Amino acid sequence: MSMLSIRAATPRDREAIRKVEEQAFGQPAEAGLVEALVGAGDKVVELVAEDEGQVVGHILFSRILVTNGAEEFPAVALAPLAVESSFHGTGIGGSLIRAGHIRLKGAGETLSVVLGDPAYYGRFGYSHERAAGFETAYQCDALQALAWGHAPKFGRLVYPSAFTTLAA
Repeated sequence: MSMLSIRAATPRDREAIRKVEEQAFGQPAEAGLVEALVGAGDKVVELVAEDEGQVVGHILFSRILVTNGAEEFPAVALAPLAVESSFHGTGIGGSLIRAGHIRLKGAGETLSVVLGDPAYYGRFGYSHERAAGFETAYQCDALQALAWGHAPKFGRLVYPSAFTTLAA
């Protein structure tokens, strides 16, 4: 790894993002999720990591809602995060998460939710304790949240329909 850069994803990155997602997960489902979320306009922040001009990592934060009665609160879901396997352990995933968080906070977002390895995402401030009060079909120890400032601790997480398709 020589010249790593992180930047906003562009339409010209779509094929490279698909390849990274499919290679990282060993299947096309997550790549399809990305395409569905972006196509539906649910993208909030999408970044790629490039090494010498080649996309080697990708992260997407999409819009979700926390509902509590008649109240709705905007939040984001971190999904998916993918790094080409030959670049695992180089810090690209962490760099993508941190860069995403900076952009989210700058845009006024206050709550991010992820379903993933608690040991990994815990390093970036995510915790199950912060997500334990949310109702969702994904509720388990791997559901974690991170809040910056005022954000609800209870309510129902409403994901875009693309997530339902992935889970099916």
